[in-house]
Amino acid sequence: MMSLVVHLKTVAHLRGKGDRIAKVTFRGLPLYSRVAENCGEVAHFNETFRWPIASRLDQNEMLEVQVYNYSKVFTNRLVGTFCMVLQKVAEEGHLELTDTLIDDNNMSIKTSVTIDIRYQPMDGTGGMWSDGEFLDVPDDRDGMFAFETDSLLSGQSHGSGTSPGRSLQGSIPTFRKAGRGVFSAMKLGKAKSSKDDHKRGDEPAILEMEDLDKKAMRLAGMLEPDTISLASVTAVTTNVSNKRSKPDIKMEPSSGRPVDYQISITVIEARQLIGLNMDPVVCVEVGDDKKYTSMKESTNCPYYNEYFVFDFHVPPDVMFDKIIKLSVIHSKNLLRSGTLVGTFKMDVGTVYSQPEHQFYHKWAILSDPDDITAGCKGYVKCDIAVVGKGDNIKTPHKANETDEDDIEGNLLLPEGIPAERQWARFYVKIHRAEGLPKMNTSIMANVKKAFIGENRDLVDPYVQVQFSGQKGKTSVQKSSYEPIWNEQVIFTELFPPLCKRIKVQIRDSDKVNDVAIGTHFIDLRKISNDGDKGFLPTLGPAWVNMYGSTRQYTLMDEHQDLNDGLGEGVSFRARLLISVAVEILDTTSPEIICSTDVQVEPVSNISESATGKMEEFFLFGSFLEATMIDRKIGDKPISFEITIGNYGNHIDGVSKSSSVKKKKKEGENQEEENELIQNSSEDEADEDADLTSVSSTPPMKPFITDRNYFHLPYFEKKPCVYIKSWWQDQRRRLYNSNMMDKIADKLEEGLNDVQEVIKTEKAFPERRLRGVLEELSIGCSRYVTLANKDVNLAGRTKLDRERLKSCMREMDSMGQQAKQIRTQVKKNTVKEKLKLAQNFLQRLRFLADEPQHSIPDVFIWMMSNNKRIAYARIPSKDILYSVVDEETGKDCGKVKAVFLKLPGKKGFGPAGWTVQAKLELYLWLGLNKSRKNFLHGLPNGFEEIRATKMGHGLPPVTLVYDMKQVFQLRAHMYQARSLFAADSSGLSDPFARVFFSSQSQVTEVLNETLCPTWDQLLVFDDVELFGEATELRDDPPIIVVEFYDQDTVGKAEFIGRTFAKPTIKMRDEPYGPPRFPPQLEYYQIYRGNSIAGELLAAFELLQIPFDAEEIRRALIAVHDFAVPQIKVGQGGRADLPPLEGPTDSERGPILPVPLGIRPVLSRYRIEVLFWGLRDLKRINLAQVDRPRVDIECAGRGVQSALIQNYKKNPNFSTLVKWFEVDLPENELLHPPLNIRVVDCRAFGRYILVGSHAVSTLRHYIYSPPDKSCNNWATAGDVSVSLEAEPPIRKMDTVVKLDAMSDAVVKVDMNEDESDKEKKKKKKKKKGGAEEEEETDERVLDWWSKYFASIETLKENLRSQEAAQAEAEEREDLEIAAEAADIRPDDLHLKGSKMKERFKEKKSSKQKRSQAADGSEKRPPKARVDELVVYNRELESEYGNFEDWLHTFNLYRGKAGDDDEHALDDDRIVGRFKGSLCMYKVPLSQEITREAGYDPNMGMFQSIPHNDPIHVLVRVYVVRATDLHPADINGKADPYVVIKLGKSEVKDKENYISKQLNPVFGKSFDIEATFPMESMLTVSVYDWDLVGTDDLIGETKIDLENRFYSKFRATCGIASNYSMHGYNIWRDPMKPSQILAKLCKEGKIDGPHYGPGGKVKVANRIFTGPTEIEDENGLKKQTEEHLALSVLNHWEEIPRVGCKLVPEHVETRPLLNPDKPGIEQGRLEMWVDMFPMDMPAPGPAIDISPRKPKRYELRVIIWNTDEVILEDDDYFTGEKSSDIFVRGWLKGQQEDKQDTDVHYHSLTGEGNFNWRFVFPFDYLVAEEKIIISKKESMFSWDETEYKIPPRLTMQVWDADHFSADDFLGAIELDLNRFPRGAKTAKQCNLDMIRNEQELPTISIFKQKRVKGWWPFVARDENDEMELTGKVEAELHLVTAEEAEKSPVGLGRNEPDPLEKPNRPDTSLMWFLGPLKSLRYFIWHNYRWLILKALGLILLLLMLGLFLYSIPGYLVKKILGA
Repeated sequence: MMSLVVHLKTVAHLRGKGDRIAKVTFRGLPLYSRVAENCGEVAHFNETFRWPIASRLDQNEMLEVQVYNYSKVFTNRLVGTFCMVLQKVAEEGHLELTDTLIDDNNMSIKTSVTIDIRYQPMDGTGGMWSDGEFLDVPDDRDGMFAFETDSLLSGQSHGSGTSPGRSLQGSIPTFRKAGRGVFSAMKLGKAKSSKDDHKRGDEPAILEMEDLDKKAMRLAGMLEPDTISLASVTAVTTNVSNKRSKPDIKMEPSSGRPVDYQISITVIEARQLIGLNMDPVVCVEVGDDKKYTSMKESTNCPYYNEYFVFDFHVPPDVMFDKIIKLSVIHSKNLLRSGTLVGTFKMDVGTVYSQPEHQFYHKWAILSDPDDITAGCKGYVKCDIAVVGKGDNIKTPHKANETDEDDIEGNLLLPEGIPAERQWARFYVKIHRAEGLPKMNTSIMANVKKAFIGENRDLVDPYVQVQFSGQKGKTSVQKSSYEPIWNEQVIFTELFPPLCKRIKVQIRDSDKVNDVAIGTHFIDLRKISNDGDKGFLPTLGPAWVNMYGSTRQYTLMDEHQDLNDGLGEGVSFRARLLISVAVEILDTTSPEIICSTDVQVEPVSNISESATGKMEEFFLFGSFLEATMIDRKIGDKPISFEITIGNYGNHIDGVSKSSSVKKKKKEGENQEEENELIQNSSEDEADEDADLTSVSSTPPMKPFITDRNYFHLPYFEKKPCVYIKSWWQDQRRRLYNSNMMDKIADKLEEGLNDVQEVIKTEKAFPERRLRGVLEELSIGCSRYVTLANKDVNLAGRTKLDRERLKSCMREMDSMGQQAKQIRTQVKKNTVKEKLKLAQNFLQRLRFLADEPQHSIPDVFIWMMSNNKRIAYARIPSKDILYSVVDEETGKDCGKVKAVFLKLPGKKGFGPAGWTVQAKLELYLWLGLNKSRKNFLHGLPNGFEEIRATKMGHGLPPVTLVYDMKQVFQLRAHMYQARSLFAADSSGLSDPFARVFFSSQSQVTEVLNETLCPTWDQLLVFDDVELFGEATELRDDPPIIVVEFYDQDTVGKAEFIGRTFAKPTIKMRDEPYGPPRFPPQLEYYQIYRGNSIAGELLAAFELLQIPFDAEEIRRALIAVHDFAVPQIKVGQGGRADLPPLEGPTDSERGPILPVPLGIRPVLSRYRIEVLFWGLRDLKRINLAQVDRPRVDIECAGRGVQSALIQNYKKNPNFSTLVKWFEVDLPENELLHPPLNIRVVDCRAFGRYILVGSHAVSTLRHYIYSPPDKSCNNWATAGDVSVSLEAEPPIRKMDTVVKLDAMSDAVVKVDMNEDESDKEKKKKKKKKKGGAEEEEETDERVLDWWSKYFASIETLKENLRSQEAAQAEAEEREDLEIAAEAADIRPDDLHLKGSKMKERFKEKKSSKQKRSQAADGSEKRPPKARVDELVVYNRELESEYGNFEDWLHTFNLYRGKAGDDDEHALDDDRIVGRFKGSLCMYKVPLSQEITREAGYDPNMGMFQSIPHNDPIHVLVRVYVVRATDLHPADINGKADPYVVIKLGKSEVKDKENYISKQLNPVFGKSFDIEATFPMESMLTVSVYDWDLVGTDDLIGETKIDLENRFYSKFRATCGIASNYSMHGYNIWRDPMKPSQILAKLCKEGKIDGPHYGPGGKVKVANRIFTGPTEIEDENGLKKQTEEHLALSVLNHWEEIPRVGCKLVPEHVETRPLLNPDKPGIEQGRLEMWVDMFPMDMPAPGPAIDISPRKPKRYELRVIIWNTDEVILEDDDYFTGEKSSDIFVRGWLKGQQEDKQDTDVHYHSLTGEGNFNWRFVFPFDYLVAEEKIIISKKESMFSWDETEYKIPPRLTMQVWDADHFSADDFLGAIELDLNRFPRGAKTAKQCNLDMIRNEQELPTISIFKQKRVKGWWPFVARDENDEMELTGKVEAELHLVTAEEAEKSPVGLGRNEPDPLEKPNRPDTSLMWFLGPLKSLRYFIWHNYRWLILKALGLILLLLMLGLFLYSIPGYLVKKILGA
């Protein structure tokens, strides 16, 4: 071993007297000396420091010695530093010197240091010297090795057994006593400069805490107070030393268990689909389930708005790997499957990892899998949500979705993924596999062997790879345990992919069915990095290990799931050599393959060395203890087997073929020679004698511990096992993970501490957090220095290199961030910074997970009768050895408590809760050549027993301990709370069983309680522990405490388990403060993975002192001389602190917890308010009739009055009772309070109905009102000006203020007439900016109010988001400022500049919303009064209305076995309503002296009486959203059912057909009597024609709590008061009456109405208008507005003020008992309640759904122009078109209309003068057209559809003998479409392209519009092209106007249009042949014809001439 050793002798010439400490640093690793106490000039340290080093000492390396003045309290002060370059040491190997130190300013000072340095290099050149030279130094300095990231580490103790320097007790150095390692880290680095020091001056230097031991103080000199761990020494979580590692508390595997999931997908619409005139359908696929939308005809932008739900019950892993696939199919029908337009794929996990587990209103980009060159095929807008059990999804409010359709900005992609994804090839190369198990029975094989004589491997493997919904397979290699494939599977997929995992599975090919041998998942996020310096996914070539079921082959393998990758594998199955690469495709290159089908190709072989050099590894294990072995196994002998891969597996491993072994041997010979030289000192020369593995312990018969468990008698003799194995040497990967894991473990521990501090409200959590962050940053920087080693090892893959780079970058930045955050941790920011630190933890854990495996995990199996019973799996990295301590695995060379569990599904549920066995196990794994210190970590004091025949080079088979310590364990079991209920009564009969080493004891059984207070001391005498005393003191074994429920019959039932570490007292320590007596502490109890309560207890382990006589004998034996009598004290047990005898005579021999440990008590009075019982269920089929409530706390209690007749009146007659009880002073130790309800039956029998345990009483502690702050009487009158509130606040208070008006407040918006006139004029002046006319009061209804409110809700959300963004921005500025050291006052300047930059960055969306928020738009909006829309239930806004009346659920029956508590709902048997109040007994007199104090009511003054009261309940149901579909067609026919007590209202005849978002708009009146009928259930059912109706979901409302709440939830208070109209006051009491009543009840002064619109209440003055208008428009004086303004600000009234419930609509989730915890939709509703003894309320408000308004849209198509020409002429070959225009308004083209045809247009011009008339029903508020129609011939009734109003116009070319050709189209959204161009010239494509930028108009406002619009179509390259222009006129009239002035279709009467002036060419040739001849021939060929005619005439004349000339000549001649 190379090492550097520094011997620090003295430091001389120091100034003054004091304690000194030295720190020596080499290679960044500091070691501390001990504290030299109280020394003057010279400090004698005389200490040796040793650094084992892995790489040669470099000439330029430095050694640094720093000397400090040590201080117990403050930071150590630096005296000076000595630095030297180690050049000389490197050359000569030895150097002795004395030199002076230098101070901070690099000035030399007098002080000098003397040191001696030695360096021993590998080859032994640097001066040989032996360990013995420093023997004068005591060998126990190991306590002082402190360093940055780890706890203090142990020194190298040489040799095994006791070293010569150790005496029996061990000299305990000072540091040892300090309980080393409790403090998570040492504070290192430069001494703080003075600047920092004065900052820290204001914090006390040490935490003042009860449990902070003095030991902390002893250390605090070296530590900042931040770093002190608060979990005091005993807590298990702090790993006190380095010989023992932490146990894992949670036992049950959770991964493979199926859970409920619901995936809901809404397909809203599609846009820009590629293709002409399509009929698109969207197919939604999740996994193998497919669902389709309906078909929309002839459109490229179909609107669906269809909702699909998929339900699954599968394990999470399976769920998240399922693929969601959206595909658009063109013209699919029953006969043809249609053609695929494009698809989009994403896995469920991606959706689940989104915020809120959902994508909302996002656009999915479609791509064509068969043609990857094509680009985007269109977009589908959808919502996707994945809900697991217990997740609640916040849906954004779905009122009117008028969000701008910015497709690019809202793509369906997770954050950080670019919009333009490219195609890529994913190559998964499968090279070969090893170590496959046999997958066939050997019977057949033996038969074959007998016949053919060949011995074949019994497995036919092939590999199947699955990725993003596609599968690829390699070929099958017949009969091979070591198959070689060398094939690659190629996937083509968009990159980055939206599927996270590649699944690689080795399968066995079989004639019947193939089964999986093993499965491995490759997580793409772990093998790539998307940062700027990131890298594409890459992996390997690397071996991956596969785990699964045990290897013996059975036909029906019960653990087959494990082989499919579900759950934790219990055995090694095989390892597979694979690599992954990704190549981004250039889709433009011509030779690319277009399809995305999976391909399989062969690849070349890779060399042996590519995966690393083969090394021999050595695994050693020693079993120190085996206890808690489940008795069910039976008492056959038990042995333990350890395996690593197939090594060590003698039962069912597969033997290697001999060739492999030979290869290995050759490779190893060269190394062995070096090894011999090295090991010669250790006498291991016979290393080469092949050591056979010993992998299992000898079988032993178990001994009985108690009725549940055995133990094995491993007392002095501890069996050992060892295995040699060969693996590729890829330790660096594991080292890397280990370093990060250690940093993460430490961070996690620190964060838990901080949370504990916050939870227990101790002082200074911020300091602890600062310490944690400091540690993190030190750890990160340490990582960066360590990881950056020379890494050119064989087998380094690209991923190794890239990963190292990115890990170092990440860790570096994390360290920087941690430093930065540390500076911002203030008292008020602790919680948010804690969240940030938790993000670090997740990042660390993610980084630490190594995707490329190397050494397989180690399995430990317990065998009985040659059968495998239970196992534990230990990752090999955890036990891997390294020279560098940070790289060593956390359990390497340490004793670990390991709990064995049952394999696979056997371990689910109750079977998995019990421990199968608990082992104390020591493991060490490392290279065989560095194995010489594999025993170092064992507890000292043993001798090795080796297997005799092989000589002494072998590892030991047994260790024999000759050192034994005897202890007494005292377990102070005080109490437990919140245990699981194990009996059907809902209670348990708990007792605890404490296990320590091989003993166990039980507490007494306490009957019928979930919160037992045992108050019992269990004493374990003569506990024998083996090993050195000092080590045991630091490393006691853990104590296991199990909790059981005692049953009279049968076995006790297990209800939980916890672990603890005892506080230890050695025999030479005093029993006294600070450590003794120990404090009671809370320990978390687990059952499986769920928390099952907590235990309050303390444990101490006391060493039993020697007898004086024994010591004398021992000394005589050693020294052979007589020793006089030694005084050692009384000897025997007497030195232990005395045990008090049992105090209670009735408790028998049970010892109570002694006084110093049990808590200090004081007297409390607990007052109980008994109100009533509700919803009690039957008990044993009998109704509860005469119930009573018993309250018990700490043995005292009180009983309520008996309810005489539960049916008639379930309330108690006596309201308040009290009892006094002694409770601990410390609130955290308060025992729970138990509430039990019993039913008193005849003959004095009592039956328990149900119970409830209030675990924390802190909420009910009464604190007297603070007079000073809450009462403003001193301040005089405070005027509340309602105007100064900022606009955002304005939204909260629901008092809408008019931003432009001048008065202080206009709560009423009916201004004076003159005012209105002014306003109108103002608007007119402003010009065309505001064309909207005033909203007419008459057209407003409740829905106007509702929609206006929803707008406000959305605006609020937007402004909140903006505010949040701004706050984050501010914080970033602060951080930046701190980093740059800016003073806060500069911030404003910088801030504003930065803010400007930030604002520019904000997206255009926010600009729009800002414009909407601007004040210029406010006044018209404020015309409508608003209510408040809560997007959750009212209860969650107002604390469940438990302001004084609390509801306690009563439980009965066993607690569920499930992890979640969702099942607890089934255990609820009723509810107790009441309250508690506790206070220390002598209460101050002030309270009781107040006027009107009723002593009977105690603290519950002014509580209403609980006599029955009659109430009118009015339920308003507005609408439901996102209902779960109940019918096969994916829809539902919902109706509402309301139940209250006995009355039920069914609204069945008004069901709404085929709707998942029905608008009910109904109100229901029910009369009820509280308290009998107080639970209101509103359910939504699905109407079915045949069979019973199904429940979709229901919601329950407790009306009673609402009715009595001080928030006044009976009838919401409106924002304005009006006597008529849509905002009429609903409450029978006017605001002034309500106000007077509230003032009287709250005993406050007022209200006093004063002149000038003022009102005074208490001492606040409110203002408001004083006039009101009645129906006839007359003005009256009124005080109501004033009173209302007070009510709306009631929370500002001192003492009694609280926010009163405003007029509102609440949104309640609908739940279905069959699908617990998963939302089935939401219901918007509200409830009003009116007491019947008050005046009757007015009629219910009409909220019936708005009737759509009938409109008629008249479209006149005047002309077209520039239409593209399609046809060629028969005669002339000219281009022409026969144009007609088609138009429709409703989605399905039911109302399509065509113009006549303009034939033979040669220029693309067409003249039509044709009118379309489209009547339609329109909902103005929702901007939707309503269509009612039957869905199919078989439909029972019409279904209502809502579609957006879009007018589609298309231009076509008419063909007679073939289908018409589609030329182009335009779609106009009637609410916002571009204004038409004035002329055809100005009309172009930009009108469509830049739709967002251009001003738009709405036909509903303009009524009439005329202009030119372009027709467009897409060409082959998917570009838009202009295919024509149309001149059209749109005219919108209401139905009434249409009746008055009717028009005809086409050119018909009435009001006919004139005939178009078409050119004569426009006709059909066979209708007028002459005409067509005239046109087509004459028109084109007239000159030709004329010329021809001329020519013919000429020819004729010539012919005639020729014909006649001879005759003529003859005539002439003859007739001459």
